[in-house]
Amino acid sequence: MCSSDLYGQAMPEVDVLKITNEDAAFVLGKNGKTKEKIARVSGADLDLYEHSLTLEIRGNDDERKRAKKYVECVMAQRVGPVTIDDNNSDDDLTVIQVPSEAVGFVTGSQGNFLRQVEEEWGTLMFFADFRGRGERHEGDTEKLAIFGRTRSRRGAELKVMAAVETKVPGYFTDRMSIPEDDKDGFGTRTLVLKPEELSYALGKKGMTRKKLARSSGCIVEYVGYTVFMSGAPEERTRAKEYLDWLFDQLRGPVYVDNWEERDDVTMVDVPRDCVGYVTGARRATLGKIEEEWGTLMFFMSTQMRAKEREQSGRRDFDGSEKLIIFGDKRGRRGAELKCMSAVETKRPGYFTRGIEKHTSEKEGFASDTYPMDESELSYALGKDGTTRRKLARASGCIMEYVGQVAFICGTIEERTRARTYLKWLLKQRAGSVYVDDLHDRDDVTIVPVPREAIGYVTGNRGSSLRQVEEDSGTFCFVEGGRGESEQLLIFGHKKADREVAERLVNNLINEKNRDDDRGRDRYDDRYDDRRRDRDYDRRY
Repeated sequence: MCSSDLYGQAMPEVDVLKITNEDAAFVLGKNGKTKEKIARVSGADLDLYEHSLTLEIRGNDDERKRAKKYVECVMAQRVGPVTIDDNNSDDDLTVIQVPSEAVGFVTGSQGNFLRQVEEEWGTLMFFADFRGRGERHEGDTEKLAIFGRTRSRRGAELKVMAAVETKVPGYFTDRMSIPEDDKDGFGTRTLVLKPEELSYALGKKGMTRKKLARSSGCIVEYVGYTVFMSGAPEERTRAKEYLDWLFDQLRGPVYVDNWEERDDVTMVDVPRDCVGYVTGARRATLGKIEEEWGTLMFFMSTQMRAKEREQSGRRDFDGSEKLIIFGDKRGRRGAELKCMSAVETKRPGYFTRGIEKHTSEKEGFASDTYPMDESELSYALGKDGTTRRKLARASGCIMEYVGQVAFICGTIEERTRARTYLKWLLKQRAGSVYVDDLHDRDDVTIVPVPREAIGYVTGNRGSSLRQVEEDSGTFCFVEGGRGESEQLLIFGHKKADREVAERLVNNLINEKNRDDDRGRDRYDDRYDDRRRDRDYDRRY
């Protein structure tokens, strides 16, 4: 049945399932994780009411159908093996055969490996028709069911294949026929590496593989010595190009021809005397930037640039090296600003000389600039940059300080939030901050805090509140006193983050109330003892 809200808008339809108390615990999972997982994979909203033992599922027809199927599978695991129909017509299932000797390895201690894969790829995974450890024989296989969207299922499948290949070398790569690469839609491209190439392509703790995947937008996984690249055609092409350039760097300087014509590249001119500072020892600084922003970065060959200048008739050399950055627009901009900030530390004014305050009117992705004086910069940066990161995360915007200029990059909504948060932050240096449009905003949660608890909630020099911000990715401050309680304002573009912060703040308030109650009980006990002593003295 479809209902309408107060404004006449159609509300999602609701299916209600009656479940047992035991099933309710299984569907909820530890800290509600299983319910959240089912909701994420199905696309439906789930509400479990434990007092009435009902599960409400909201969404369109397909979402509710998927959610009910996943709930039934989860409940079935409680009482025995789950039987999966291989002829599933919902196009949301991948079944992979796992050799019996690798089942424990793939499952992990207390199911941790499967849970990690589910978390990473947004899937629901479990073994079906499970025979039990004592009934397995070498050569047997178990069916691992993977539910989710096409891309998520493929990422999870390759992760499992890589784990199996570690335990049983050649299980997939020796016998598996690779389907022909789909030129138009979602497909897979493969490349077999030499043994000496694998460790370089993998990187420390898999960082190089992750970098290739994030910068190209492609699923990149190594199954044995075979690289699997799955995604849309342009994603697979980028992944292959980036991997080739990675290996080219082993043989010498790399230059990307016609880089100016690409839409996945940003170029930064770095003064030659700053190259070592930007790169870091053993490339540590560049590696951290790549990891943070999901990019691929390297300096292009100066010698090849010299040839380019000769061909174009340019004879001048500006004393800089070209740092090339590959990735999506947001990632490239974040990495570019990080590099600019590093250069500005070494060469003040190199990028910011002459930059003034600017606010872009562009609706889409754009950049604003906000120059600050030294005292403002110190306050807006915070210890080890924590304040800057807090404002960026809460607003959903890229915020980087290049010298004394704040670069604010994102959509117009993100930039507006970030500028407003920065303005409020700087106002706090002079006194209380009041928010005029508080009840018109959709990025705030208001938590009333009793006046006697406000000091406990904020902590010494604001330490407790800063920890709440760190744990939740929000921006919090206390608005001026109104009545018997203070208003703690929690700002953030994600409602889920604000809910985490609200729960943490309420925990602090409850801790304060419990401490006060224990203190009163101790005082009452001491008072009663003194009163009994006085009564005794009067009688005797």
